[in-house]
Order: sequence, then structure tokens, then C-alpha cells
Amino acid sequence: MDTDVVVIGGGPSGMSAALKAREQGAKVLLIDAEPRLGGILNQCIHNGFGLKHFKEELTGPEYAHKLEQLILKSDIEIMLNSYVNYIQKNVVYVITPSGQEKINCKAIILCAGARERTAGEIYLKGKRLAGVYTAGTVQKMINFYGKLPGKKAVILGSGDIGLIMARRLTLEGAKVELVLEIMDHSSGLRRNIRQCIEDFNIKLLYSHTVTRVVGKDRVEGVYYAQVDENRRPILSTEKFIECDCLLLSVGLVPENTLLPESVERGKFVIVDDERQTSEDGIFISGNVLHIHDLADNATEEGEIAGKYAGLYALNKLEKYDKVKVNFSNKISYCMPALVNKKTEGKFTIYMRANSNFIKKNILVKCGEEIIAKKFCVGITTGEMQEIEVDYNKLNNDLFVDIEE
Repeated sequence: MDTDVVVIGGGPSGMSAALKAREQGAKVLLIDAEPRLGGILNQCIHNGFGLKHFKEELTGPEYAHKLEQLILKSDIEIMLNSYVNYIQKNVVYVITPSGQEKINCKAIILCAGARERTAGEIYLKGKRLAGVYTAGTVQKMINFYGKLPGKKAVILGSGDIGLIMARRLTLEGAKVELVLEIMDHSSGLRRNIRQCIEDFNIKLLYSHTVTRVVGKDRVEGVYYAQVDENRRPILSTEKFIECDCLLLSVGLVPENTLLPESVERGKFVIVDDERQTSEDGIFISGNVLHIHDLADNATEEGEIAGKYAGLYALNKLEKYDKVKVNFSNKISYCMPALVNKKTEGKFTIYMRANSNFIKKNILVKCGEEIIAKKFCVGITTGEMQEIEVDYNKLNNDLFVDIEE
């Protein structure tokens, strides 16, 4: 099978990438392992999606449906229930219900999303008991199948999925006994802390973690303790709480293992402002690149990757010299890591802070000159920040900082 652009992943980033690549005139194939498009959005029945991209408040399935309808109205080819098991430049191997297929293409966009960290990855102590779940798994259990994981829950981690599931369990009649966060602050959005925890009077303890899980065949309770500045449990503070299930909301891991070894990586995969990797013709966007707060942002990034992958496939993508994007120790990471030295238009730098700041400016410097500045009332670790920069001001590497 031959096509111009293969998009791997049918979530918001993948669908928007496919639409944008087709808009450039490229022939597009969209592949997803699930029986329908939408990705993780299909199980996110709460609202809060779409305010940025569609300018209206939607649930996850509604957001997915809007993008899916645009796909279905186009002539983009769709391959569902199909699992990509290997890619290299210009070739994608995919397992379909009818067997393995080889797809020849001119550009690839990886939009495979992220997976949740498991109990084994955080070295959770205790037996392998029934009742230990990732928060996303419980979300699917409840929203897809109408099944509760238990009646008394403890949640470890205050990421957005964990916060949302605290509310969801409460609404379905379960009791959330406690939410524990190993950091001294939450990595979730402030609105989720307020709407999912504070509004339901659920107890949230910062600088605490689960030390061990106990029970015979199923979880019967957990021990938890305060942690020190190195996040090690202070055993003298250890306490026991009875529960029949433990939900883990302890971070997401980008599913980028499909990328060839030739693709350059740092903390994240190295991409430029067009979301092209160090391997020409392979692009990447969405949670498989870095974790987004909002589906709207993943959609926006998919459009960037789709546009330039489409142009690349049609031999219309211009080449430029690139500058690096460096950043201070107040910042966890910036995306992209490289920027093409174009002469017109603007690009956006996305970044996350290492700690919380109040009433500070985000600065972008080129040499000694400040070429972009943005005032923020509050900067939190749980919320991605973005700042626009003019291409015509690029003459050297960039440095991103938060003012003193």
C-alpha cells in the first residue's frame, strides 16, 4: 500500500494532524489500534474540553466526535483495529485484522499518546493484590462498563486524572478516603483541585506517599507516611487507612518506542518548530511528544505537525538553518528544542516551570536582547505556559527564563 502521509494514532492530535496534512494536498492514511477514533477522549465524559479550539465547552466524546466528523467528511483513509509494530523512514508495518501490511509513505506523524505509570514502575511495596489500578483504567471501567473498582478508595498522586477520578468515584457512590501527593504541590490544574477535591471535601495530603499495600487476596488497606525533602518516607509518621482499592495517578509516559533509534532524544524527543525529528520525514505531536494539560493544545500541535508533514511529503517544505532553545533552571523543559530561522510569521514556545511563581514575566532572549515577554499572574507546575515569538527576530540561540 502506498500513500503520502501515515498518521499513527487517532486521538485529538492524530485526527488534527491528518486533517492538516490532507489540507496541504497530501494523500493521508490514519491508523488507530482502537475500534473507533477519539483516543482517550472517548472515556473522558466530564466537560472542560474545547474552550480553546472549538470555542465551546464540550465533554471528551463530544470533542472527539467533532474531529471525527471532519475526518469522515474528507477522503482521508482510516485503518482501525490496527496496531503499528514497526516503523522506519518511509515504511510502516501494521498488524490488521487480516494480517500484517507494509505501507510505503513519504512522511510519518507519530501521535500515539502516552501510557500511565504502573505500580511496578514506582516500586510500590506489598503483594500483587486485586484492587490496585491506574486511574485511567478505573475511568474506563466506570465510564465504559459501569463497574466500580471498590467502595473505599485511596488515590496516590494528584495529577489531573487522579483528581477527576476522585470526583467520579464520589458521584458513583464510592468513598474516597484520601488523596496522597508525594510532592509539596499538585501537578493538576487548579480548576480540577477546586472542582474535584475541595468542592467534595476530599482530604488531600501533600508530601505524603503510600509505603505499602496490605491484604490477603484483595487490598484491605494501605500504610502511608510523610516524606522528607528527598521524597523518602519518614517511617515515624506512618499511618494505616482501610480501603479496598488503590488508584495510581503517578504520571504519564510518552509512547514513543516506535521511533527508530536514529531519532535524537533528550528528556523528550528532539523536534523543531515544525515538529520534525532529527530523522527527516518523521514528525511527532501530542502526548507522545510531551504531556499536554488540554486536548486543545494537543490538537493545535497536531495541526503543526500535519501541515509540515504534508508539505514534506509533497517536496514543498523549505529548509532553513536552526537555532537552539535553551532555558533556565526555573524551567523543566521547553518545546520545541530547535527553531527554523524563518523571516516571517510567529511560532510558539511551550514550557513548564519547576515550581510555582506569582506575578512574573516569562522572557525569551536572543543574545542579550529580550525578543518576547509575557506577564503571568500565576505560573504553576501543573499548567503549561506558552509564549509567541517573531521569526524575524532570530539571529542566535534562544534562552527562556522566568524573571527574578
